[in-house]
Amino acid sequence: MEYSFGVILTIFTVALCISIFFKFLFNFTFDNHKNKRKKLPPPPEPSPLLIVLKNILTFLLQYQKNACFNLETVLQDLKKKHGPIFLVRILGARSHIVICSHSLARQALVEKSTIFSNRPTPNRPKLHKIISSSNGTTWHLLRRNLSSEMFGASCIRAYSDTRLHVLGNLVEKVVSQSNQPINVMENLRFSVFSLLVIMCFGDHKLDEDKVKEFESVQLLLLVRHAWLNLFDFWRGLRKILFGKQLEEFNRARRDQENMFLPLIRARRMAKQGPNEDDQDQPRAYVDTLFDLQLPDEKRAFTDKEIVSLCGEFLNAGTDTIAAALEWIMANLVKNPEIQDKLYQEIAGVVGEPPQLLKPSSLVNAGVVKERDLEKMPYLKATILEGLRRHPPGHFLLPHWVTEDVELDNYTIPKNASVNFMLAEISRDPMVWENPMEFPPERFLSTSFAAAHDNELDSPQMLDMIKGNREMKMMPFGAGRRMCPGSKFSLHHLEYFVANLVWYFNWKAVDGIGVDLSEKHTFTVVMKNPLRADIFPRAKSV
Repeated sequence: MEYSFGVILTIFTVALCISIFFKFLFNFTFDNHKNKRKKLPPPPEPSPLLIVLKNILTFLLQYQKNACFNLETVLQDLKKKHGPIFLVRILGARSHIVICSHSLARQALVEKSTIFSNRPTPNRPKLHKIISSSNGTTWHLLRRNLSSEMFGASCIRAYSDTRLHVLGNLVEKVVSQSNQPINVMENLRFSVFSLLVIMCFGDHKLDEDKVKEFESVQLLLLVRHAWLNLFDFWRGLRKILFGKQLEEFNRARRDQENMFLPLIRARRMAKQGPNEDDQDQPRAYVDTLFDLQLPDEKRAFTDKEIVSLCGEFLNAGTDTIAAALEWIMANLVKNPEIQDKLYQEIAGVVGEPPQLLKPSSLVNAGVVKERDLEKMPYLKATILEGLRRHPPGHFLLPHWVTEDVELDNYTIPKNASVNFMLAEISRDPMVWENPMEFPPERFLSTSFAAAHDNELDSPQMLDMIKGNREMKMMPFGAGRRMCPGSKFSLHHLEYFVANLVWYFNWKAVDGIGVDLSEKHTFTVVMKNPLRADIFPRAKSV
């Protein structure tokens, strides 16, 4: 007897809901008994179970259309009902706390960072990755290595020629497409990815087709990993719902290994003997991993572990920087008066753009040099406003509480999972005037300047974001788990935005305009990718 797909889906959904009901009932009863003397954050009403079942049904239906329900909308509704801190239970999870207040986020991540800095234990084989590792010796080793070796000031300076090369290729692509609306994100993402590939493997000789092949595999791994993580706590269910995606993920992982391992092994061989070609090249990320020893296991990283760390390096940097760049450029296109003001500041520092606009001549013709960026407060304000209005991620990865802790007169129980709504924090109307608008001038106001020593150089910017004194936005997270690449990201955002605005006038495509609707992937990107008409500010000769 044959059944239609709809019948099978209905049977499966009913069985799933029944199993979830009993699992939820057990955990809810157990937690109530365990925490009966604790004042937990308010649970959502109506019953969390009904919300869960509704979201599952919505998800299963939309999944057939290759879409996913917007969890952020659900949480925004709960915030309106219960305030800046509340508890949700998703598919039987015992305690999942959501925080959407800048003051509570600072208390948790900065003032009580030792308690809130761990990660949930994943239901999958242990992987040595910085972003998901539990707080311990291996995590400290990997984070310290990344911060000091790749994101320190000396390393950023060492890769200035590489940035210039990547900028030249980006300018060339933009010029070649100037007779038609260009896909901004596609060009920005490839440029950032190309830079990070060189920083990761130290190979300047990879051709564009090879880099695009790397990018395609990394993007597939990123997207599939995000989908599979939705059901990471129930691996059997994940296999049923996402069998095809799981197979694609595993195949992409094998492709990643086949691409990365030859580069890793060739780099190791080159480092073992004299190689005059590499003597003047800055140290690559993979070079730093060869020298590390796992402190608990007293051994070096295996090649496959290095593949995972290199993949993390590429994905974490590429999508966050590229997404932030697209959002900033989109707002400059949507607000031409802001773009004009930014251009006037840049031209006031470095002069008019060159007449000869050829990538091979950028060094001689002129670019907005990195030392010039420190003289551009409006540029820095524009970058900050872009990160405030459109943080690349609207949530942090979950934090894991290591002991019972008091927060806003509530008890956050040990082993609770805690997350933070970054977009809600940076768009809070109680903190930011007209939070959905895009005025960079808010960071140049008298009150803001007085609070931040009258300057917007990197130390003051990071102090405001890190929450050492007061935290009003947290695009890079905060506390011990704050993104180690925050300075690196800010520098590259300034560098690319300054040069793109200096070289080109960016305008909205007639009849299309700029749509700032959001789409949730690994990062939050534009639902309708930015397309723009670009016009060189100086004619080519």
